[in-house]
Amino acid sequence: MFDLWAVLCVAPLAVWILLSGLDDLFIAWIRLTRANRPFPWPADAALDSAEERPIAIFVPLWNEDGVIADMLDRNLAAIRYSNYRVFIGVYPNDEPTARAVEEAAKRHPRVQIARCPHDGPTSKGDCLNWIYREMLEYERANGMRFEVLMTHDAEDVIHAASLRLVNWYSRDYEMVQIPVLALPTGLREFTHGLYCDEFAEFQSKDIPVRQAMGGFLPSNGVGTGFARDAIERLAIARGGRVFNPECLTEDYEMGYELHAMGCRQIFVPLRRGVSGPVATREYFPRRCRPAVRQRSRWVAGIALQGWQRHGWRTSWRQRYWFFRDRKGLIGNLLAPFAAAAFLMQLARVHAAGAGPDWLPSVCAATLPIAAAQMGMRAYFSGRVYGWRFAALSPLRTVWGNLVNYAATLAALRQFVAARRHGRMLAWRKTQHIYPAHDLP
Repeated sequence: MFDLWAVLCVAPLAVWILLSGLDDLFIAWIRLTRANRPFPWPADAALDSAEERPIAIFVPLWNEDGVIADMLDRNLAAIRYSNYRVFIGVYPNDEPTARAVEEAAKRHPRVQIARCPHDGPTSKGDCLNWIYREMLEYERANGMRFEVLMTHDAEDVIHAASLRLVNWYSRDYEMVQIPVLALPTGLREFTHGLYCDEFAEFQSKDIPVRQAMGGFLPSNGVGTGFARDAIERLAIARGGRVFNPECLTEDYEMGYELHAMGCRQIFVPLRRGVSGPVATREYFPRRCRPAVRQRSRWVAGIALQGWQRHGWRTSWRQRYWFFRDRKGLIGNLLAPFAAAAFLMQLARVHAAGAGPDWLPSVCAATLPIAAAQMGMRAYFSGRVYGWRFAALSPLRTVWGNLVNYAATLAALRQFVAARRHGRMLAWRKTQHIYPAHDLP
C-alpha cells in the first residue's frame, strides 16, 4: 500500500521539480545550439564614424543624495559619446537629492533636473513619466528632438561604449538592451554573490535564448535604449503615459508591450572588452533583508501584476515565456522543502519500500538535472568573475532558494493586501551605494 505522505506531499513535489528542471534543460540545449551563433558586431571604425543621434538618458531618483553625484561625475567623464543629455527626476519632499542634482548640474551642463509636481515616492514609472514631460519642454525650448531614450538608475556604472552601441543598433531596432551585471564582491558575500551568479547566467543564457526563439525581451530597466517613434506609439496607446505608473516592474511591461506592438528588439550579448565586460554594472543589495525587499518587488511586478494585467492572452510562443517568468511563484515556494523531502522519501523507500514504484525514479532523475543546472550557472558565473568565485555558486544557489522563498511570500502578502484594500502596490526602494571611481 502506498505511503499516504509520499503520495500527497513528495510525489507532487517530485513531478513539479522534474518538469521545471526539464524546462530549464530545454533552455540550456537551445543556448548551446540555436543561440550560439555569431553576433553582428560593428567594427570600431564603423562606430566611430556613425552619426550620433540625440539620446536622452532618464534617471528617476528617490533618496539618492548619497550616490547621484558620484554616479554623474564618473559616468559623464567616461561615456564616449557627445550628443546626449541626462534628465533626472526628483520629488519636492526629497530636498537632499534635489540639492545634490542641482550641484551636479553646475558641474555638468548636460544634466537637466525634472521636478515631479507631487510628493514621493510614487512609482518609478510615474517618476519616469514626469521626466519625459520635462524632456518635451526642453525640446520645445531648444527646437530639437531626441531620437533615442535610455533608462538608468542612480547606482549604475555605464560602460563607455554603451551609448555608441545603442545608437548603432537603434537604427534598425526599437528597443536595444545592453547587458547588466553585478559588480564583483568578496567570496563571503553570499547575498550579493547570488546576484552575480544569476545575472551572469540570465544575460548569457536565458535572454539570448529568448531572442533566438522569437520571445519578447523584457527590459532590464537600465541600459535600455528605446526608439523615439516606438515610445510615442506606446504613449498614444496608453493615453499619453509612456511608462505604466501602476506597475512595479515598468521595464518588464515595456518590453512585452513593445513586442506586442510589433517593435523589433535586440539584446547586445556579453562581450569582454579591454576594461572588462561591455555591460552596465552596479552593486545590488548585499544583505538579506534588502535583497528580499527588492526581489519581492520583482515577483509582485513580473509574476503577479503581469498575470493580473495580461493573463495568458497571447500567442502560444509568448505564453511559454509567461510561464517561464511566472513559474517562480510555485518553484520559489517549493524549493526550500524539495531537497529535504526527497532525501527523506528516498531513505524511507530504501528502508521499507514505502511509496509508489515510480517515485524513486522521478526523485533520482531530478539530481542530474539539478547538477547540470548548477554546472551551467557556475560556468557562466566563472566566465565573468573567475573560477574561484564560481566554485561557490552551488552553495549560493541553496542560499538563493531561501531568499527567493522569503521574497515570494512577501510579494504575495503585499499583492493580496493591496487588492483587499483597493490600493496600488508601493514602490519599495532599496538603498544604493556607488563604487570607487577607479573601476572600469
